[in-house]
Amino acid sequence: MSEKSVVVGVDGSEHSHRALEWALSAARGLGAPLVVAHVRPEELQLGAARIASLGEAPTIPDTVVDGVRAWIEGRAQEVPVRYASLDGSVTDALLGAAGAARLLAVGSRGRGGFASLLLGSTSRALASAAPCPVVVVPHEARTASLESDAAAGRVLVGLHVEETSDEVLDFAFEAAQRREVGLEAVTAYRLPPSPVMLVGPPAPALQVPPPLPVDDVPDLVRETARQQEERLRPFTARYPDVEVTPTVVPADAAGRLVEGSRVAGLVVVGRHHRHRVESLLMGSVAHAVLHHAHCPVAVVPPATG
Repeated sequence: MSEKSVVVGVDGSEHSHRALEWALSAARGLGAPLVVAHVRPEELQLGAARIASLGEAPTIPDTVVDGVRAWIEGRAQEVPVRYASLDGSVTDALLGAAGAARLLAVGSRGRGGFASLLLGSTSRALASAAPCPVVVVPHEARTASLESDAAAGRVLVGLHVEETSDEVLDFAFEAAQRREVGLEAVTAYRLPPSPVMLVGPPAPALQVPPPLPVDDVPDLVRETARQQEERLRPFTARYPDVEVTPTVVPADAAGRLVEGSRVAGLVVVGRHHRHRVESLLMGSVAHAVLHHAHCPVAVVPPATG
């Protein structure tokens, strides 16, 4: 398969099954091949290695792949499907599989971990480091198409006018166009600090700006909306059929994206590359949305180089 594939990581859990369903639908919509990737459990890898050390070819079946193959038979229709049993750590193996992928889909959690966690460590690590967009499908995914809300099924994108890369907006607009739904762009503006929060004058070394008068807030909103419109203009011209709803909210955009995800089909956020610490690669908005969104979330990396 020379064409870039949609890769989905499976492990036999209900979480990964939801990701599989999403990935199959996405591959069909994109006209792309689907790669079903399963990282074999450590004990299975060790057993195969021991057999191989005796000079015998290991013939240990991959029951997870076999189960997926049985489920997907008859459902794939025109989608070419390839199955891959991988060795190594789950994160490293799936990162390798995603190296030339169009996108990687995973469940919010796998078989391991605590049931109370909405986002597993593997999903978080993949969203932080994968070279392609990563779509994390939550366990309790909502079916927006069944909602009566006029905005049901739309694509939401978090837009920071200075930091969000073109790749994020391209992904969001293309997804909205392919799904034939609207797109809402959510941009946050910083609220001015309250005078009561400042006990004394700020230290010069901190370079804290003085409080912004309340009367200046409407000007700040208008300026943010102007910057947002300017940032979106090339994409609205490129995707004229996509109906765009520009939204400007105070403070952090994460809350608006999470609330909107209740009836959305997809939330798209960017992954910043300005931080060196791995845990900060996604940024606070992406991190919050991944932990709390009700629909699939796409984390899109900036272009390398």
